[in-house]
Amino acid sequence: MTEHLEIAGASIEPGESRTLELPVAQSYRGIGITLPVRVVRAERPGPTVLVTAAIHGDEINGTGIIRSVALDPPFDLSAGTLVLVPVVNLLGFERHSRYLPDRRDLNRCFPGDAGGSATSRFAAAVWEGLLLPSDYLIDLHTAAVRRTNFPNIRADMSDERVAKIARAFGVELIVDGCGPASSFRREACKAGKPAIILEAGEALKIEPTVVELGVRGIRNVLVSLGMVEGGLRRPIHQAVVKRKRWIRAPSGGLLQFHVAPGEPVSADQPVATVTSLLGRDRDTLLAPFAGIVLGMTTLPAVSPGDPVCHLGRPVGGIRPIRAALEEASGKRIESRVRDDLATNVVVSAPRSDGDEDAAEGD
Repeated sequence: MTEHLEIAGASIEPGESRTLELPVAQSYRGIGITLPVRVVRAERPGPTVLVTAAIHGDEINGTGIIRSVALDPPFDLSAGTLVLVPVVNLLGFERHSRYLPDRRDLNRCFPGDAGGSATSRFAAAVWEGLLLPSDYLIDLHTAAVRRTNFPNIRADMSDERVAKIARAFGVELIVDGCGPASSFRREACKAGKPAIILEAGEALKIEPTVVELGVRGIRNVLVSLGMVEGGLRRPIHQAVVKRKRWIRAPSGGLLQFHVAPGEPVSADQPVATVTSLLGRDRDTLLAPFAGIVLGMTTLPAVSPGDPVCHLGRPVGGIRPIRAALEEASGKRIESRVRDDLATNVVVSAPRSDGDEDAAEGD
């Protein structure tokens, strides 16, 4: 870290904290639109870590996480610089929409083009003003609308610097992959800025246990980079997922779930049943492999082909995960977030006379 650091067009000195506004667009009236940015810089040199949320304007759990860090910092920055951006897609945020007004997905338009479409220009302003001066990126997301995600980190584990912060963040599941083309994370990594994504919870909500887990994760990453003193707060277990699959509804009707977000499931275990409106069983969906429930729909009415449950296959199987969960205290944040996310769906045992404890098939 050099003494001169420019973020969002402003020079930040060692030991200085500032709230800035980054120009990103103009309204139809020609009025400038700016993003609020909080910069905290320690006296000692160290990396610059950019933390962003709501790049999809309706995914605001990350906004709550960043607000919590900004309002009541749970750590003292001893080295380096922390850059907090609670809402990137401000125009989508104000309309409760995933997209920008031109209906483009901002997270598929990086690094942007200052002479391109409205969204491409917006992306270029974020890229130039925030990403390029930074060394690392933590991008906070939720599931898409009408879905929920069990907290997981998305990271390219083939990159050692990315893998380091992914593991340090301290959630139970890491989904290995480089991300979609032109996404903020993928393009940041290509530019030499190690980047990870947190996927957690639902759109249009700020969920307390997700916020608590996200704040802990940011602190953990800063500890791992030597920017905050103390030890890492580790999860109940940690597994890497390389294979994942959406289980889809075979017929239309109402869903009755038999599993909850974050729950380990055996191969051929019933995941959900589609019933008629009067409750008669139609089709039972079975897990195609032993895995962990990464996410699920929160909309109980489905038509054929609708996504129902997102299942991830952890490296090493589910036996060690089940053992760790059985030993865990219900007071731990991981247990509490499981309980909270499960309140979004009705979960019951499947209606069957047979043995529901199928072999894992790891």
